[in-house]
Amino acid sequence: MIKIDSALLDETSTKAAASPRRRMNYNFHSTMEDSMHRMLNAMEPGTYVQPHKHEDPDKTEAFIILRGSIAVVIFDADGTPQEVHVLKAESGSYGLEIPPRVWHTLICLEPGSVIYEIKHGPYTASTDKNFASWAPAEEFPEAHSYLQKLINQFNLKVYGKEQPA
Repeated sequence: MIKIDSALLDETSTKAAASPRRRMNYNFHSTMEDSMHRMLNAMEPGTYVQPHKHEDPDKTEAFIILRGSIAVVIFDADGTPQEVHVLKAESGSYGLEIPPRVWHTLICLEPGSVIYEIKHGPYTASTDKNFASWAPAEEFPEAHSYLQKLINQFNLKVYGKEQPA
C-alpha cells in the first residue's frame, strides 16, 4: 500500500523543482509493462510538455488535481488551440479525462502543483506519445516562447517564479 499524503506530494514536488525539466513522476505501477499506469506528476511553472496525443496504440489519459493548478490545452489537428481547462481543486474543477487521438498539453500555473495521472500501459517510449510536428520539441530553444504564447493566448495567470523549460 502506498499512502498519498502531504509528505509524498512535498517529496515529489521538491524533486520536480530541482529537475531541469521542472517536473517529476512518482510511479505507482510496478513495471513499464503494467496494463494500467498510475502516477503522481509534480510540475513547476516553466515546465514545457510538447503537445501530443496517444494513438497507435490508442490510450485514454486522465488527470486529477491534488494540489495547485494546471491548465490542459486541447488542440485541433492543425495545432490551433481550441479550449483550455484549468484544474484547481479549490475552484471545483478536479480532473479531466482525455480520449485517445486528442492533441493536448499541460501548463503548470503554480509552484507545487501535483496531478494524479492514469493512463493505459504498457509504456513503450517509441509509441507512448505522438508528438505534434507543429509544436517545438522539449529540447528546442523555441519551446519556452511557444509555452508563453499559449499562456498569453488563454490569459492564464502563472504564479511563482517561472523558469525556462
